[in-house]
Amino acid sequence: MHGNAQQPVFHKPAPIGVGIQYNPEILDWFPFESLEVDLFEILLDNVMAPLDGPHLIKPAARKMLERLRARCTLLAHSNYGCEFGFGSLEQTAAVRRHVPIAQAIGSPWVADHCFYGDDSWLDIWSSPVQFSQREIKRCAERAAALQARYCMPLAHENAAYYLACPGSEMREAEFIAGLVEEAGTFIHLDLHNIYTNSLNLPEFDVRDYLNTIPLERVIAVHLAGGSWHGGLYHDWHDSPIPEPVWELYEELLSRAQPCAVILEYQGQAHHPDTRVLGGQDDGDMIVADLERARALWNRYRPVVVRPVELETAR
Repeated sequence: MHGNAQQPVFHKPAPIGVGIQYNPEILDWFPFESLEVDLFEILLDNVMAPLDGPHLIKPAARKMLERLRARCTLLAHSNYGCEFGFGSLEQTAAVRRHVPIAQAIGSPWVADHCFYGDDSWLDIWSSPVQFSQREIKRCAERAAALQARYCMPLAHENAAYYLACPGSEMREAEFIAGLVEEAGTFIHLDLHNIYTNSLNLPEFDVRDYLNTIPLERVIAVHLAGGSWHGGLYHDWHDSPIPEPVWELYEELLSRAQPCAVILEYQGQAHHPDTRVLGGQDDGDMIVADLERARALWNRYRPVVVRPVELETAR
């Protein structure tokens, strides 16, 4: 039993399928709403209204969310909620905006990047928490309280990073495993992030990662591509999904039963040298990746066997 037994217990929802992150950075050229998808992942930071304003959701985003929700399932994703910083949880954007928006769009769970954050919102990208027993306890307490506020499963997304936080005493996979056990939460497994880390960090082994985390707690999966720049490989979501990531995806599906698979593509949010997506070739790339992701999903998804109703003998 996890360490927050006073908190409600949540279970994995039924499988949903394959979809894409609805990213406004490429909305000007990519026809998201022409796709045949099971879901759109919504970045809560992009639709939330300012904390010092009167609205919960940006007025310009409200009709868009209503339109998308009428088409398919919407999944909530939180990046900059400051929930794993050191300030009051109740005052974070996660509690004040992300929780009510996730509930309003009917998301079956919320994905949440497991990295530091503070009120500046400027220093947290690729800033992993310290992988230590002390931080497992601290983060698990906040995660369990946040999951209870969401009233739905909370899934921690592993981050791409370039250096482990000073003072770390374990591998990231061990930290994630300990966190979900202590908090009673789940995992949003970004396969491209662990692939990225395996290229940049010595002794980072992706299959050891899969063997360490509790695969039964994996609720969703991210697939993406990236680029080399300055001697490092970056999770920039600007390229086709690499073959090693496809291999990891297939291995994961052969060993676990996630509820959803989400593909990610975007513009230059990470770095000015990120390739700018656009045009027919990039549109075809995204559609081809989606089709391949769905084909593998369909190959491995569990077959539901309904019980045979027997006639009562007279």
